[in-house]
Amino acid sequence: MTALSPLNFRKIAALVAVAGTLFWLYTFYFIAHVPQGDGTGFQWLAVFPLGLIFGLFFLPAWLLVAINRLPRFTTLVGVCGLIAFAIIWAQLLNEFPKS
Repeated sequence: MTALSPLNFRKIAALVAVAGTLFWLYTFYFIAHVPQGDGTGFQWLAVFPLGLIFGLFFLPAWLLVAINRLPRFTTLVGVCGLIAFAIIWAQLLNEFPKS
């Protein structure tokens, strides 16, 4: 019997950062395809809180993964970022005009 290898938190943190980054990029695509509503383009204001979440949670996570520092903390920061994305995105989906 071999002992299970310990979790590699650096890889987990990198996967969480990839998931957050890909979701952030997807939001631009989604917002670009939202029906116009009243034609003012205010749906693009949703980019600011989403960008703030990306900047506060995922840019530091990428930096910490790159320099291989604090992998457990980095994983926690990334997971908190995903939770923040979920909360803000749920609110934004209620605000976007329906087709």
